[in-house]
Amino acid sequence: MKPKKTILCVDDNDQLLSIRKVILETRGYRVISCANGREALEVFKAGGVDLLLTDLAMPEMDGSELIEQIKKLSPETPAILFSGKVRIYEHSNRADVFLPKGMFDPMELMERIRLLLVKKRGPKRVVRVDLPPMAAGGPQIGAA
Repeated sequence: MKPKKTILCVDDNDQLLSIRKVILETRGYRVISCANGREALEVFKAGGVDLLLTDLAMPEMDGSELIEQIKKLSPETPAILFSGKVRIYEHSNRADVFLPKGMFDPMELMERIRLLLVKKRGPKRVVRVDLPPMAAGGPQIGAA
């Protein structure tokens, strides 16, 4: 069985955080929940996070700043930023995807997560297998 991917989910709204955690866990992801950006940054530094899913507007450290800090540590870590207050967000931030809260369904979120994790992993590698040479006098394909 392949190991579960770990998603760091950050939101200061406990109810939305809990709902997202349940949705992600039922899809087979391991979820680490944090209520603010500072806590999330410390969790990220401990290692093992495959993707960041964060709210924009939070006290202490907002989602945009959190993404900036995480991308400095690990540029290849995918990040999804969402907000209930902003419907359109500048692409100057480092988020890979921006989703306005309430304007996407859970299946769209799951597909975005899946695609970002595949992109992070890269294409599946082709494994070359060198077969040992056949022993003399053994069966040969196409021999009459």
